[in-house]
Amino acid sequence: MIALSLAEIASAVDGRLVAADPAAQVVGAVEFDSRKVASGGLFVAFDGEKVDGHDFAGTAVEAGAVAVLGSREVPGVPMVIVADPLTAMARLARAVVDRLPGLTVIGLTGSSGKTTTKDLIAQLTARLGETVAPPGSFNNELGHPYTALQAGPSTRYLVLEKGARGIGHVRYLCEVAPPRISVVLNVGVSHIGEFGSQENIALAKGELVEALPADGLAVLNADDPLVDAMASRTAARVVRYGEAAHADVRAVDVTLDERGRPAYTLVTPEGSAPVRLGLTGRHQVSNTLAAAAVARELGMPLAETAIALGALGLVSTRRMDVFERTDGVTVIDDSYNANPASMAVALRALAGVGAGRRTVAVLGYMAELGEFETQGHADMGRLAAELGVARLLVVGEAAAPIHHGATSVGDWGGESVLLTDQAAAVEVLRSELRPGDVVLVKGSRYRTWEVADALRADAVGAGTDTPAAGGGAA
Repeated sequence: MIALSLAEIASAVDGRLVAADPAAQVVGAVEFDSRKVASGGLFVAFDGEKVDGHDFAGTAVEAGAVAVLGSREVPGVPMVIVADPLTAMARLARAVVDRLPGLTVIGLTGSSGKTTTKDLIAQLTARLGETVAPPGSFNNELGHPYTALQAGPSTRYLVLEKGARGIGHVRYLCEVAPPRISVVLNVGVSHIGEFGSQENIALAKGELVEALPADGLAVLNADDPLVDAMASRTAARVVRYGEAAHADVRAVDVTLDERGRPAYTLVTPEGSAPVRLGLTGRHQVSNTLAAAAVARELGMPLAETAIALGALGLVSTRRMDVFERTDGVTVIDDSYNANPASMAVALRALAGVGAGRRTVAVLGYMAELGEFETQGHADMGRLAAELGVARLLVVGEAAAPIHHGATSVGDWGGESVLLTDQAAAVEVLRSELRPGDVVLVKGSRYRTWEVADALRADAVGAGTDTPAAGGGAA
């Protein structure tokens, strides 16, 4: 964070100082975990349901915090008192961003692929200048200001992923750190149980382009009609990416190698260049095109962009993390989260990587689908069968429609089994896997990752598992 006095901080957050020197300077990081506080920093005390950060205010000051931003006084501790520390943190982040005129804020949203594409964009912008981006999917009302507060005088690019669970959420995050470049990936059905319809999801995602200034840039997916239509919702310049003929930044002649790694010709108004990705999954074509469109806007030459795309790797864990076990089993760990769009992508990646080999999919429950829950799960079971997945392990009764969807496909030559929990899935895998098999693990945050962890631990117990070529272990 840039250096600010406590008086400046209090003014920015509409707070009052208690037992604090107004001239004292905060020159370190803003942290809400007292264990991470360092000398010269600011500690934010949240009054949570289980832990009250104010109880650690003294510890934070002893660790070097200049003051504590909180909602009540703590005896003997220099404080900036506010009504709501989370809101105050957002205001402070906006004050910092406003004081950095050389900073380009890049905002990104979509129903799936946000975190991976955020990481890809950040890897490219890091070649052009100092870049700050959040770890993993830190994309909410806390993660957004926390990340923005890490920007300093030498930061050129702030890459921010924007999640939403309702109308107005993206708009609020844009007020914390107004974007100059907005990237919209897709409009799917994740969180549709909360939004009510795909049209409402599109309405929420489009708030990102509405937040752009007239001299900003909207980067839109030309292959998604709901995203493509967002061009009418902004006064900013629009650049489209995708495989559609009208895309400004597009891919042609897409192929996949034996590991499911795409290669394509990158076509832009400046010319074309061959790209060979080290990432697994055809969906990475779209993700890397979005990153390429941003890099082009920031001045990266076409030839350099093509080379940089080929060097991109995974950063955030459990997102198409492909590793090869010493026993010849390939595992695709995509267990961080799931919705129908991302599960469909993962199943197609499994089919690509597993061409000519036996494929196994371990699929768990997808949350927040509301009235679309049964259909959404059944569709994924049918897709798995249509793609020729040989063995389908469905984990948990809540995910049972996946099993029913798969078994409803009459000409499917594979087999599906409904299991009670992750431990049962691990037991089946340990008894059935053989060299050459390819296993996908995918589900929402209901401990599905325990299956992937067991597969990795088994490999380590027998030797050392290695990243599959191009997949990479994050």
